[in-house]
Amino acid sequence: MRPSQRISGLYAVTPESSDSHWLGARVKAALAGGASAIQYRSKSDDGQLRAEQAGQLLALCRAYDALLIINDDVELAQRLGADGVHLGREDMPLADARAVLGSGALIGVSCYDSVARAIEAKGGGADYVAFGSFFPSAVKPDAVRAPRELLRDARGALDLPVVAIGGITLHNAHLLIESGADAVAVISALFQVQDTLAAAQAFAALFAARDLSELP
Repeated sequence: MRPSQRISGLYAVTPESSDSHWLGARVKAALAGGASAIQYRSKSDDGQLRAEQAGQLLALCRAYDALLIINDDVELAQRLGADGVHLGREDMPLADARAVLGSGALIGVSCYDSVARAIEAKGGGADYVAFGSFFPSAVKPDAVRAPRELLRDARGALDLPVVAIGGITLHNAHLLIESGADAVAVISALFQVQDTLAAAQAFAALFAARDLSELP
């Protein structure tokens, strides 16, 4: 695990798929296009499939010097030697996850529309926080909506990477980056498109343009 790496840029979140070949090819394209982190997100009851897919994605992330974060499953992250885990409201408590994974793991926490929850997560040892949904999302249509101003508030209150998620596309991602997002978590606009490589390159270019504009 590589705790020295911070979450930033394009944070790709995998869609549900039992087709490991398709998933691996799409993740490889996302990494080649500039994704700095992959979150393996699967709600499948097939533990063997999930372990095989996560292992495949870990090898790809290592080849591209990217981070692999496992959604929800602390035990899988620990067994695999992934870079960390992402926790939602209903998942293992942060303190318990840290006890299992140790100080070397990256642990992210979903904070929805609450800066107070993010401050609590930071106090508990979180390495990054995620807010959203900022836009309507087909993946989570009933998700809590967060205003863009929340990102500025979070940047002012926290010294942690801030991730934006929810309905993010190439047409609206710049609004979140301009509002202070260190990273954007993308699913459909990256994986449910014809050319994942080109989409990843376009998302990565938004961060490159921001970085250039911030140069003295």
